[in-house]
Amino acid sequence: MAQGMCVYLMIRRKKTTIFTDAKETTNVSELKKIIQGITKVAPENQRLLKEDRVMEDSRCLADYGLISTTARAQSPASLTLTYRLDNGDFESVDVTPLSSPPELPDVMKGQETTHDTSAN
Repeated sequence: MAQGMCVYLMIRRKKTTIFTDAKETTNVSELKKIIQGITKVAPENQRLLKEDRVMEDSRCLADYGLISTTARAQSPASLTLTYRLDNGDFESVDVTPLSSPPELPDVMKGQETTHDTSAN
């Protein structure tokens, strides 16, 4: 089996949902660097959780069962993100319940759909 199959992730914090993909062999600290590129929050100020279990920087995604067969483009695996507060503690998990599943980015959709994004 080829190393580094793609895993698709939906990372949620409060009302924010980040879609990204990584490799099964990506370790958690690398994933935090990807998130930093999107959120501008330093990796040491991020905490990732999978089902209320804090993910350790040195472990890879596959260690948490995040593999290509379970984290697919059409149904990305859901992780929770929390940030470090000014006092050094991490905020409590606060994810706004989804009233409906979020719109998947076009690259993760199976079929072609067209969105007119030039309206703004």
